[in-house]
Amino acid sequence: MTTAEPNWDLYRSFLAVLQEGSLSGAARALGLTQPTVGRHVDALEQALGLSLFTRSQAGFIATDAAYALQPYAETLSSASAALLRAASGMGRGGDAHITGTVRVTASEVVSVEVLPPILARLRDSHPGVTIELAVSNRIENLLRRDADIAVRMQRPEQDVLVARRVGNIELGFHARRSYLERHGTPQSWEEMARHTLIGIDTETAFTRKLQPLLGGLANNAYALRSDSDLVHLASIRAGLGIGICQVRLAARDPNLVRVVPDLLNIVMDTWLAMHENLRSNPACAAVYTALAAGLQDYINGN
Repeated sequence: MTTAEPNWDLYRSFLAVLQEGSLSGAARALGLTQPTVGRHVDALEQALGLSLFTRSQAGFIATDAAYALQPYAETLSSASAALLRAASGMGRGGDAHITGTVRVTASEVVSVEVLPPILARLRDSHPGVTIELAVSNRIENLLRRDADIAVRMQRPEQDVLVARRVGNIELGFHARRSYLERHGTPQSWEEMARHTLIGIDTETAFTRKLQPLLGGLANNAYALRSDSDLVHLASIRAGLGIGICQVRLAARDPNLVRVVPDLLNIVMDTWLAMHENLRSNPACAAVYTALAAGLQDYINGN
């Protein structure tokens, strides 16, 4: 007798319990009842012949088997969401009749400071298109369809992606004008080291690449360390000290001044990427075109 293959609902409930740590949390996340989620987990364990959770008063504790299955369940979840987005965007007609949901991923500072006006213009042109904006500084997996379109600060390497270079985003040291009036404007790395500096907290591949450009500034030279670009930008705007931000963003604010431009000039190669299977999807194509034009306008200072 062949055991029936577990359906997606069972895996979805399993993944929710794994992420939430309890039946009640998973039920709230899925909009189901707690007994329903419990039956799904029991049915999946029976179908697979595995113990996925240890039940305790503290909640559901995932077993090694559950963690081994987690990436596959996450792939199923991404594929299911991508399928629904693709189906929603297959309606055709004039531009005004394009409908569908498109998931876009971008870094937090680009998502908050750059994309909203671009998306506002997109909405005016295509009111039937819905955007899911995944804000993350990670590089989301477009092959696994964690997102449909990505704004990336490096050239995509996968051949199956449609990639378009939109230009260079320049970074530089900036400070609020009132901060410089109080503390002076540095002219050298030695003077920079005596200022209140805002920097990265956790070392990454990008920060290791950046370090040789920082004139020997040690990590302990920074008075505020954070991995959030938005924290850096907000701190610079508040007059806390000197930090790195996008030159185009700083140019919008007359209170911000670029410092030591001759000592530090970082350029990020900026790309727009989409899976080639989505090229014929009207909603994805419309969003891709709008993002490319909007980002180029931003980079060019328009």
